[in-house]
Amino acid sequence: MTTVTSPLAGRAVGLANVPDPVFAGAMVGPGTAIDPVREVTEALAPIDGQVVSMHPHAFVVVDQDGHGVLTHLGIDTVQLNGEGFELLVNKGDTVKRGEPVIRWNPAAVEAAGKSPISPIVALEAAPDALSGVAESGEMTAGGELFVWS
Repeated sequence: MTTVTSPLAGRAVGLANVPDPVFAGAMVGPGTAIDPVREVTEALAPIDGQVVSMHPHAFVVVDQDGHGVLTHLGIDTVQLNGEGFELLVNKGDTVKRGEPVIRWNPAAVEAAGKSPISPIVALEAAPDALSGVAESGEMTAGGELFVWS
C-alpha cells in the first residue's frame, strides 16, 4: 500500500470539480485535487520514490512498488512556458515524501488567467484501488490524500 500525501496546502476539491475534462473524467487516473493557498509555495513530493517526469508545471514520482503519482500544478499551466515555476529537483532524482520539488506562485498562475487547482493522480490505477480519498476540507501540505492498494 502507498499512502499519498498532499503536495500543497489548500482545500481538497475532488477530481470531478477540476476545470479540465481530462482530469475531471479521471482519464489520466483516479485521485483528487487541491485548490492551493494563494502564496509562493513549494510543491512537495507526495510519496517516496524516483522523479521519472519533470516539467515546470508537473512532475511524476514512482515508488518502489511501481506506483506513479502525477502532481499537476494548475490547469493549462503548460501554456505559461515555465514562467513562475522553479524546479528544485531533477528528473532521475530520488525524493522523500514531503521534500520540496517545485516552487511556484498559485496567485500568479491565477493572475495569468489559469486555474491554480492542482490534480494529484494515481497513474494507471483502477478506480477502486484508492481508499480514503480527500475530496473536501482544508488540507495541510503533507496531509494524507488517499491510500493506493
